[in-house]
Amino acid sequence: MKFGVSLWLWTSPITNEVIEEYIPKIAGMGFDTVEVPVEDPEGLDYEAAKAVIDDHGLSVTTCAAMGPGRDLVHPDKDVRQTGMDYIKNSIIAASTLGADAFAGPLYAEVGRLWSMTDDERKSTEDRLVTQLNELTKVADSEGVTLCVEPLNRFETSFLNLTSQVIDIVDRVDHPSCKILYDLFHAGIEEKNLGDAMRLAGDRIYHVQLAENDRGTPGTGQFDWEGFAKAIKDINYDRHVVIETFSPGNVLLAKAASIWRPLAESPDQLAEDGLKFLKKLL
Repeated sequence: MKFGVSLWLWTSPITNEVIEEYIPKIAGMGFDTVEVPVEDPEGLDYEAAKAVIDDHGLSVTTCAAMGPGRDLVHPDKDVRQTGMDYIKNSIIAASTLGADAFAGPLYAEVGRLWSMTDDERKSTEDRLVTQLNELTKVADSEGVTLCVEPLNRFETSFLNLTSQVIDIVDRVDHPSCKILYDLFHAGIEEKNLGDAMRLAGDRIYHVQLAENDRGTPGTGQFDWEGFAKAIKDINYDRHVVIETFSPGNVLLAKAASIWRPLAESPDQLAEDGLKFLKKLL
């Protein structure tokens, strides 16, 4: 098991200066992994970032920033093409960083909500499968696995449940297309956190987490023992990454509805969360 933390806990956008400032801190805290959001595939010197990360002995994962215009299932084909271009370029960025996973809600702009009939939902699912079939070929050639993440109902109206993403991944049926299980979103949508993980089984290739209030793991209402049992039951032994945000992160606080401090400081959240997770897992 590798314990990681997202740079988004502290700041955005992610620049090479951010890499140079925070990678030593994250390594010094005792983390194994840093998660680097790919906000702009052209906005970072990824080779230089990899050198800093390697110098501090960290492994790396990457996640998507599905902002406006990044959408694989949008009715407008030009928007869909923008989304496809972003993910293809992000896969190359992830590979350059040395990451084997590029994870996130790889289907629609976060916050885009729309109603669908059963037929419309089916056609949207078909469209996503077609797009992912193309993207997995790129990912496979770069040694990267795409990890599709269900989001809570307030951030998307498309894929909210682990079971819905299982259906998509099984239809794509490619080893470079797996599932990102995010405990925060699952805590809103799933009846049972552990059962959802067991249902997905070895399709889960990446795990992100925070507490039910998106704060420090272990300080809230989640059934962490049930989560730990499920991790063991499915033989998951990859990265477990703390992903949350601070109100000082101006670019993301509003998008994630972070209106108050979730801990004494981002450093405290990271340090206490890591201690709890190491003891738990």
